Amino acid sequence: MRILIIEDNRDIAANLGDYLTDRGHEVDYAFDGVTGLHLAIVNEFDALVLDLALPGMDGLEVCRKLREESRKETPILMLTARDQLDDKLAGFDSGADDYLVKPFELREVEARLEVLSRRGQRVAPRELNVGDLHFNLETLTVTRAGKKIDLNPIGLKLLEKLMSASPAVVSRAELEHHVWGEELPDSDSLRVHIHSLRAAIDKPFEKPLLTTRHGIGYSLVDPDATSSQA
Repeated sequence: MRILIIEDNRDIAANLGDYLTDRGHEVDYAFDGVTGLHLAIVNEFDALVLDLALPGMDGLEVCRKLREESRKETPILMLTARDQLDDKLAGFDSGADDYLVKPFELREVEARLEVLSRRGQRVAPRELNVGDLHFNLETLTVTRAGKKIDLNPIGLKLLEKLMSASPAVVSRAELEHHVWGEELPDSDSLRVHIHSLRAAIDKPFEKPLLTTRHGIGYSLVDPDATSSQA
């Protein structure tokens, strides 16, 4: 497993990391909450070991930001010296998968991490992603750069079709059929709804995602992904 240990007590982190490394696992470290959050977002880990009391940002906040803002589903084992039920419930409520009270046995930490990893990194909700635009198809929640975007039912249908096809172009006829079926509206309806969608998902942000292919249709394209492939 590749494991990130976020623990400000360097002796505890080194002791646990040495044990896991000797057992064949790959271990990275962070000694404060801000650094730990950054590493957990930009890298892929099989599991995180997260201390509750951290400088800069505590473990509960790190956990919440990973789950709610960054949509990361990496399994999290939370470590803490607090053994009260309310503390444990707060950890689970923030998105932790398991909870272990200090002092702990190193073998138990490894065993719990292996169990969490085998669970398949939690059951992730069905979600579409294009760049920093995210659409949770179960809750019908749309966010971009961590900001919630409110769309009407037609806007949601258009967005789902465009994100599912991204970066391919979706024709006007496909979009109209997806939204209205066989009972097509007047010719200006799609254009009006596309205008509203663009105002919601692109206008407040620096980089546009929704592209018009005149005479053909529309596409959602992440400009950063396109430039990196060039």
